[in-house]
This record gives sequence, structure tokens and C-alpha cells, in this order.
Amino acid sequence: MATTEATAPDPPADGHVGDPVPGVRHDTFTVGLHLAAPASAVFEAFADTSIRRRWSKLPGRHVSYENDFTVGGGETASSLFPVPGAAPERLGYESRYLDITPDSRIVYTYTARVDDVPRWTSLVTVELLPEAAGTQLRWVEQAAFLTASAEPDHDLPHLRGATRLRLNGLAAALRPGPGRAG
Repeated sequence: MATTEATAPDPPADGHVGDPVPGVRHDTFTVGLHLAAPASAVFEAFADTSIRRRWSKLPGRHVSYENDFTVGGGETASSLFPVPGAAPERLGYESRYLDITPDSRIVYTYTARVDDVPRWTSLVTVELLPEAAGTQLRWVEQAAFLTASAEPDHDLPHLRGATRLRLNGLAAALRPGPGRAG
């Protein structure tokens, strides 16, 4: 069977006609987390913008953020991330909600950009499974890495680790404390 190599129809200004299109690497990972809160409170932490901003944010300075938690709506965020000895990186995030089932499931896609270059895009499914002592959150992410970093073998572990940190922030946002329900 013959195989063909994809080529870019419109090469970049500094590219050459016939240069191969960079490959896309696909990866999937699952993160589970027990939360000592009912599924309705966990769902609200996704839906309520003021709560969501406490646990889901881009690192860096000059952060902008908007959230429209409706099917067809989405989130946008941007920031400047300081890099020692170099110009700050411009981080960007844009998502679109595909399915929202109250207290049960959220499905969305998002694209992450660094310096306006799309690094990866993902399909995320968040399931909230009620348990006797709270909620089991199941996060499944299917990522397509469009532009590899300088160390491509670190891309998936970095994304999985960042997701785990974000979900640890969710757990903290759900704990009773000053200015929080509980």
C-alpha cells in the first residue's frame, strides 16, 4: 500500500513549498479525584465564574479572563508568563462547552497557545460521580499536540501535572473557609 506525506498548501513566509506538515501527537490521560463535597457543589465550582477563577487560571501576570458557562459558550484567558533571561511568553486559552449536564457531566474542547502559536488542543470530559462521602471526579483528556515544545517528551507529563495541580486547586476552593460556603 502506498503512503503519501501531507504537505502544507500555503507554506509560511519563511517555509518552502513541499515542506512536510509537522506531525500531530495524540495522547489521552485520566485523572481521578475524590472531593469531600456533593456533586452539586463541584458542578457549581465549574459554573460560577467567581469560584472557577479561584482554581482554574493561567499562570503569570496581566491575566484576562471571561467565562460563558453555556453549551456553545466558553472560556477565554490570557496572561504574560515571565521567563528568566528571555521575553515573557504570551499564554492563551480558549474553550467551547459542548455538553453540560447539571451535577453530572461537562464536555468541552480547548486550545492552548504560547506566543500565539497553538501548542495543543484537547477534548475534555469531566464526570461527577456521587459517593457516600462526596464526589468522585473523573477527568478524561484527549490531547492533540500540534506544536511540540523544545522537549516534546515532557509535553504530556506537563499537561497531566498541570491538570492535577488545577484539580488540587478545585479541592481547596471547595473546602469551607472565610468567604466560602460550607
